[in-house]
Amino acid sequence: MIVLTSAERAVLQGRLTDAETQYHLLMTGQTAKVFVDQNGERIEYQQASAQRLAAYIADLKRQLGIGCATGPLNVWM
Repeated sequence: MIVLTSAERAVLQGRLTDAETQYHLLMTGQTAKVFVDQNGERIEYQQASAQRLAAYIADLKRQLGIGCATGPLNVWM
């Protein structure tokens, strides 16, 4: 298990928030088709890239240690 500093956690959380927002906008048809980030990198979102964006969100959640449940929790007494 990798232990994150508070700064690393904040960066990952910010990226997760941004990615989830972009995913929502993409899935609801509200997103810009082309996005230019602060480094001048051009990113073009298409419906086909929704799967990649979802995978990126899952990876960020994994790094943050959230959303890792694999199925329903059964309680046995």
